[in-house]
Formats: sequence, C-alpha cells, structure tokens
Amino acid sequence: MARIRGYIASSLDGFIAGPNHSLEWLFRYAGMDLGEHDYGVFLQGIRTVVMGRATYDFLARDASPWPYTQQRVIVVTSRAIPVPKGPLQTRNDIDGLIAELRALADGDVWMLGGGQLQMAFMERGALDEIEVYVMPELLGGGSPLFPPTGFHSSPALLSAKALDRGCARLHYAFAQNAAAG
Repeated sequence: MARIRGYIASSLDGFIAGPNHSLEWLFRYAGMDLGEHDYGVFLQGIRTVVMGRATYDFLARDASPWPYTQQRVIVVTSRAIPVPKGPLQTRNDIDGLIAELRALADGDVWMLGGGQLQMAFMERGALDEIEVYVMPELLGGGSPLFPPTGFHSSPALLSAKALDRGCARLHYAFAQNAAAG
C-alpha cells in the first residue's frame, strides 16, 4: 500500500505563496543545503505525483522542461487539459482517486502543490504524513498553507530539525498513521 505524503514549503506566517501567487520569496532559497531532506532525495522515493489544476497550470506556464518524467502524474481537475506539458492522467473524483492510490504497490505518492488538495485528503483521513519546510520569511498575505475549512486534527510530530539558512523542517504523521512514522 502506498504512503500518501506531503512535502511543502511555507513562510513563517503560514503562506505557501505570496500576494498574486508569487513564489519569489521561496526562489531566494534555491540551492540551500537540505542534506538528507533535499527535494531530489525526496523525489527519488516518489512513484506517483498528485497535484491540483492550479499547480499544474503553474508548472505548465514555466519554460522549464516537465520535471516529473520518472513519475506517474495525476492532475485532479474537472477541466480537460488539451495539450499536456508532460505525460499525465486526470481524475475528478477525490474519493475514487484515494482508493486508487491506496491500491498502488510501486512506491509513495506525493501531494504536490497547494494546501487545498492536501486538505481534501486530510479531511478524508488519506494523508499519511507531511513535511513542512518553514522558511524565515513573513509574507503578510497570500495563499495559506491550509485553507480554513473547520477541519481539526492533532498530527503527531515525528521530528523537527533546524536546517540551512534559518529553515526548519517539521515532519508529522496523522493520527490514523502516527505509529507508522
């Protein structure tokens, strides 16, 4: 059974993107030393990448080559993607997708992008763990790490670690999976 994981950066005041969806604040940290927690190391353990449509559209606008050629990619959307930037599949039923992901036996699943889709998985008890990289930035507004939905959970802290350039890594497991950590 695949583990469904989050791996995301946030500002100290809880935003994943600044006003106007800007990531310039985060790009300033490109190349920092995350050691064993580096994105490239993380991605090696991922077989399936799941993202929402806004994340896909952001990646599609970027001039860089499609970064997920070694992974199965699923975009959660109700709108067709006429000319995909890279190989991908689409789904529009989150509950069906969760069942499909749980049946996978070929590697972990990464919930890429914003907190809205991750929140939908958390509300359904389907996010096993999350790594949040807190950057020493105060944005004052933007896209929140998790949208306010009224959902409540008390995940178990698996580890907290200070990293390069004032970044902190927080690693949590959710209650239904706290012992798996």
